[in-house]
Amino acid sequence: QVQLVESGGDSVQAGGSLRLSCAVFGYTYALYCIGWFRQAPGKEREGVATRDSDGTTTYADSVKGRFTISQDNAKNALHLQMNSLKPEDTAMYYCAAHYGDRCHPLGAAREYEYWGQGTQVTVSS
Repeated sequence: QVQLVESGGDSVQAGGSLRLSCAVFGYTYALYCIGWFRQAPGKEREGVATRDSDGTTTYADSVKGRFTISQDNAKNALHLQMNSLKPEDTAMYYCAAHYGDRCHPLGAAREYEYWGQGTQVTVSS
């Protein structure tokens, strides 16, 4: 049984930083794609960043240069370091994963099989 558990969400001021974590349980760690998505009220869920099984990363244009996705294999955890946060980054952030060597595109949230419960990030101006 695959389980993803996010943590690290908080309320911060614009320009601040946060580090989100996703603990992964019950997964063959090296054989999947894992990433972060977010959903703001009234908006569709959007891809933020993904990491292929070989370490290839992909970022949404809106977060390039500000967010960094990383994986801690020893601890079965995925992280999202978010710097220079903006009010438009406010959303519920979700960790998601699927088996396969290559990640589905950031716009293909429906193709991701496994989801966490989300962690809220609020950025005030």
